[in-house]
Amino acid sequence: MLRESSAPRPDWREKCEAAGFTFHTQDGIPYWDESARFRFTLDQIEGDIEGPTQELVALCYAAVDELANDEQALSRLAIPSDFWPAIAESWRLRDRDLYGRFDLAYDGRGPAKLLEFNADTPTALLESAIVQWQWLKDLQAGGRLSSDADQYNSIHERLIAALGQMGIRGRLHLAAMADNEEDQATILYLADCAAQAGLEPAMVAIEQIGVDARGRFTDLQDRIIQTLFKLYPWEWMAREAFGGHTLARPCQFIEPVWKMLLSNKGLCAELWRLNPNHPNLLPSFHEGDPAASSLGNAVVRKPLHGREGANIEIRHGARITAATGGPYAGPAILQAAGAVFREGDRTAILGSWIVAGQACGLCIREEDGAITTNRARFIPHYIYS
Repeated sequence: MLRESSAPRPDWREKCEAAGFTFHTQDGIPYWDESARFRFTLDQIEGDIEGPTQELVALCYAAVDELANDEQALSRLAIPSDFWPAIAESWRLRDRDLYGRFDLAYDGRGPAKLLEFNADTPTALLESAIVQWQWLKDLQAGGRLSSDADQYNSIHERLIAALGQMGIRGRLHLAAMADNEEDQATILYLADCAAQAGLEPAMVAIEQIGVDARGRFTDLQDRIIQTLFKLYPWEWMAREAFGGHTLARPCQFIEPVWKMLLSNKGLCAELWRLNPNHPNLLPSFHEGDPAASSLGNAVVRKPLHGREGANIEIRHGARITAATGGPYAGPAILQAAGAVFREGDRTAILGSWIVAGQACGLCIREEDGAITTNRARFIPHYIYS
C-alpha cells in the first residue's frame, strides 16, 4: 500500500460534474483529491481487504441472529423498545438489504480490522462506484497508468443486479433530505441504477412523505409508496413521531429495520463479545464494562449513534490526544486504536463496500489528523502488481 503523488486531470471538475458528482469541492477545498493516489498489490486486495470484508459480512449476519431477540443487547445498543418487535420480525422475514460500507484500519501490513460499519445510510457511493473508475480509465488512456492496472470496483454492476433481484413491485421511491446535496446526488445515482435494473424510480424528499388515512406512505402526487429507499437513519426515525408509522410495515424499506443492529457503533462491542480475538476485529467494549480496562494505553471513544467522525475522542492513558465536537451524546463504546495508514500528519482509512452481502469495492478517505471527519478527502486507488 503506497501513497503516490499524481497530477490532477485538467478537466477533472467537468468530468465529476458530468457524472452527477457536484459536491467535489467543499468551501473551496477539494473533497475529491486526485493529486494523490493509493497503490495496492492484488494480494493485498484479495487477502487483506476483500477476504476479511466477506468474513465481516458473515460475522454481522450471525450477530443479527443473536441480537434480534436479545433484550439485554438491544438495551445496550440504546434501541427504543417499541422497535424491538419490528426488528425481530424484519429479520425473521429476512427482509433484503442492499448495501453498506465497512470502515477498516489497514496500513498495508496484516489483515484489515473493523473500525465501524456504515450499514444504513453510507455515502461516498457515487464517487466510489463511478468517479474513481472514470479516473482510472482516463489515466490509462493518457498513458499515465499501465493498461495492466486495475481497480477493486464492481460496485455499479452489483448494485444494478441486486436492485433487480429484490422483488420490488411497482415504483421504487428514493428519499433523502431536500437540502443535502450529497444525499440527493446519492439517491439520484441509485435511481439511475434502479432504472438500469428495469425498475421505475421516483424521487421524493424525506420531508415530503405523507401518511394517508390507512397508514400508508404517500408522495406529493398522493401515490402510495410501496417500496422506499431512504437515505435517512433509522435511529433518527425511531425518535420522531413520523417514525412510529413505520412499525405497521406500510411499505418495503431499503434498508430494512434490522439494519439498526448493524449501523450502531455498539455492534463492534457485540461482535467482540461474540467473537473474541477474531483477527478482523479490534477489542471493543461498551463504556462502563469493567473488561474495557484490558484495552491498554491507546483507546478510542465513540458514541453509539455518532456520525461523520463527530464526538470522538482518542485517549492515551488519562490524556485526550485528539477529539471532535458534535451533537451526539449518550452511550458510547471504547475501542482499541487500529493500525491505520499514516504518512506525516495524514491518516487514511479504507471503506470496503458490500452489495447484497458481497464484497465488491474500495474507497479511501484521508484526513489531516487522527480522526476522520466529514472534511476528509477522497483519494482514488489502483491495483498494480
